[in-house]
Amino acid sequence: MSGANDGRVVLVTGAGRGLGVEIARQLVAAGDTVVVAARDAAAGASTAKELGERAWALTLDVTDPSSVQAAVEAVDGRHGRLDALVNNAATNFDSGADPVTEDLEIADGAWRTNVLAPWRTIQAFAPLLRAGREPVIVNVTSGLGSLSRMGAHSPAYSVSKAGVNALTRVFADALTRDGIAVQAVSPGWTATDMGGAGGRPVADGAAGIVDVVRSPGAFPSGSCLQDGEHVPW
Repeated sequence: MSGANDGRVVLVTGAGRGLGVEIARQLVAAGDTVVVAARDAAAGASTAKELGERAWALTLDVTDPSSVQAAVEAVDGRHGRLDALVNNAATNFDSGADPVTEDLEIADGAWRTNVLAPWRTIQAFAPLLRAGREPVIVNVTSGLGSLSRMGAHSPAYSVSKAGVNALTRVFADALTRDGIAVQAVSPGWTATDMGGAGGRPVADGAAGIVDVVRSPGAFPSGSCLQDGEHVPW
């Protein structure tokens, strides 16, 4: 059996912009094949073209069950397996909102995209992950979702990222029997469109995610990580 670092097939959601683009870029540079999955077809195609022959674009709306199923069929037809799934797509960073007066439509949107969508993608891609080499699921989380550090800032986003952490734990337990590792990884505060200009370089935030994708056995399944270190749930 080939080792995990001999070139993995990795699907990255939300790969049309920001952190997702950088994750895909670093994976390709490391020798992996990346499925650049993005809701915006033009953005995904642009990213894949920039990254070269090891990347290919896939239009994927993670909130749409039919789009997710079509993505599974496309990856199956092209590779017959998936070694890593990076659930990176996220929305509704409601910085500065007050939970007492928050528009619950924003909270609903955050829950559907940030929690139910990765739940859906994990369910859908589980058969291809079972066929993968040292398979791992990386759920991109945030320090704002840490219960031990959580405050009122960004309530919809924070609660949804706490949901991502919970999702990581339940799937880590459920998929142990299949040999699939499931990790929550935070990029930290990065200077993306969502994070704002005050954050650290996007490349630094992506690096910790890429390391987990490429070294799936380095941590116990069900860990919460940032920059290769355990961080509080």
